[in-house]
Amino acid sequence: MTIREYIKLRKEEIKDLVNKMARPPFLVIVQINEDAGSIAYVNGKLKDAEELGIRAQLIKLPVDVSEADVMQVISGLNQDEDVDGFIVQMPLPVQIDEQKVKLAIAPYKDVDGFHPLSKLSPCTPKGIMNYLHHENVQILGKNAVVIGRSNIVGKPMAKLLLKESANVTVLHSKTSLEDKKFYISHADIIVVAIGKSGYLDHAFTYKPDAIIMDVGITRDENGLHGDAVPNLPVKFQSPVPGGVGLLTRLTLFENLLEIVGEKYGI
Repeated sequence: MTIREYIKLRKEEIKDLVNKMARPPFLVIVQINEDAGSIAYVNGKLKDAEELGIRAQLIKLPVDVSEADVMQVISGLNQDEDVDGFIVQMPLPVQIDEQKVKLAIAPYKDVDGFHPLSKLSPCTPKGIMNYLHHENVQILGKNAVVIGRSNIVGKPMAKLLLKESANVTVLHSKTSLEDKKFYISHADIIVVAIGKSGYLDHAFTYKPDAIIMDVGITRDENGLHGDAVPNLPVKFQSPVPGGVGLLTRLTLFENLLEIVGEKYGI
């Protein structure tokens, strides 16, 4: 099943679940940037919410807002009993400490799953794992390579793969090219998340039955590009656009439903 087909199926399931609730879940998105990619992403989330029957509100703050004012908004959302969960959209302006923001969000409202005490996993790694499970991809004992070690994707992705007993290798900027070629050539599952257009290309060799999940997205005058060039000689390669980004958006609402389920015991 393609990612778009999977998304369509899951959306129908989520809509049915929401329709049975006493009231629709309430998600708030706080945005403090004018980044084109971020704006498109937020608009996509608002569109998804409307389609799923979920109440969503965008709070857009000026890019020159003080950190103290941002913390005040977060504190208010933490205390607002009507708000089931909220996110602060990245990236943030230079005067706002990203780590402070993540820690300020109450774990029980942290839809992104970034707080160290949150019971939820970050949306992108969780979305990838959910899709792999749906497609019955064997993970136990398989060689998994994660390219990139960010706190949002790389590290939690490696953690989730390890949790399911994959043999996990994390490659990064300090890994030698020789080692990268070796590990990639032996990988059954490759997750690339470095934001470098076309980094995975035909200079590397791949297992014919390998799966590539392309997280990276780069925008230029020619459109959107992934971290992998298209049509690599593997069993499955997620497209860009229309791939992992859609899984990430979907998982935001799956996380929200988990929060609501725990809150009301459903």
